[in-house]
Amino acid sequence: MTDSQTVFVVDDDEAVRDSLKVLLESSGLAVATFGSGQDFLDCLDQARSGCVILDVRMPGLSGLELQGMLAESQDTIPVIIITGHGDLPMAVQAMKAGAVDFIEKPVDADVLLESVRVALARSKKTIDDTSFLGDLHGRLARLTPRERDVLEQLVVGNLNKIIAHELGISPRTVEVHRARVFEKMEAKNLSHLVRLAIAAGIAPEESRS
Repeated sequence: MTDSQTVFVVDDDEAVRDSLKVLLESSGLAVATFGSGQDFLDCLDQARSGCVILDVRMPGLSGLELQGMLAESQDTIPVIIITGHGDLPMAVQAMKAGAVDFIEKPVDADVLLESVRVALARSKKTIDDTSFLGDLHGRLARLTPRERDVLEQLVVGNLNKIIAHELGISPRTVEVHRARVFEKMEAKNLSHLVRLAIAAGIAPEESRS
């Protein structure tokens, strides 16, 4: 489940699980079904990408409780809530807690598939962003302490001669460090370098000037 996206269906009603599985698979989606929230948690794979279609009212762990547990574990998998008549306040609560959508039973196929599309796109973006940030922090870790100092000064917008004065080194040494910073950070130009640094958590207001 690391490369392809999977739609996880969690519902205690076997007929609902089966019908959703058929609908989703007919649209070319990979599907895994679970009869309870605990079954889903027991098989949870942090490396997978996808979304969860979650019944709000189930024996044992309710949909809201499961959603809360995912949030507490900092699991970012998008959640779509399906709800029966009379569960609207619970569905609204789920939306406030970050659910992508809530859909009333009987489920409209087109509405569900559109919600799943949105949820899977959100999941992919989260995975891509996480991968990018991991790579970016890896680049940052390759910098020497002095190169990190120079990077922080560049983020502020200081020129080489100002950086040299601030760090007590020669302008020529600043140029050497600057070149290595660009190389290690894989920056195309100064504005790109600044964007990368800020994305990595080096904010201008936190840098020395």
